[in-house]
Amino acid sequence: MDNSTRIQYLSVMGIDVWVPRVAENTSELVEPLQDTWDALQTDINSCQQCELCQTRQQPVCGSGNQQAEFLWLTEAPNLHEEQQGAAFSGQTAELFDEILRAVGLSRSTIFTTHIVKCRPAEDKDPKVGELQACDAFLQREIAMLQPKRIFALGRVAAQQLLSTKVSVSELRQTAHEYQGIPVTVLYHPAYLLRKLSEKASMWNDLQRAFADSKN
Repeated sequence: MDNSTRIQYLSVMGIDVWVPRVAENTSELVEPLQDTWDALQTDINSCQQCELCQTRQQPVCGSGNQQAEFLWLTEAPNLHEEQQGAAFSGQTAELFDEILRAVGLSRSTIFTTHIVKCRPAEDKDPKVGELQACDAFLQREIAMLQPKRIFALGRVAAQQLLSTKVSVSELRQTAHEYQGIPVTVLYHPAYLLRKLSEKASMWNDLQRAFADSKN
């Protein structure tokens, strides 16, 4: 992400950024600031752009391989994920790891993040203002990661990323793009735990996505 874009994102969130000026009596420009993962994590941890900052135990920043080809995007953290500080913890962890192994991946080869970085009260769906407050963080993650493909898991992540109200069952059957990046919509592992019969659908969706990635 270039410096001007980062400054624009931070400005939307009400965060003041020091911008270097041209040194006096010289035509040499000061090197512009570059976005970094450390800067992003600091901004997420200090964010107070919505009401979730008042109830969170801690924000849950994205984690994994910062040079990964694949970004796995999920909804807001639940209580266990908030406590552990990572996506796909608790009951979904084992199934998510199984899904990754099935396509030759692991936590160390991918990057995972939430569409909203803080846990909504009582694990409810994020409100519009909460989704908007975290959008700049996701933009920065995508800009620095530059993934080859985004996997959107579950209704909240898929609908917010693609700006749609279409159900996951319909979205998963269609190819999508976000800022020129291919997007695959998948069922969330938590849904598969409730409906094991859909695991075959997940496997078919993954096979199709990785076949497309090789073309």
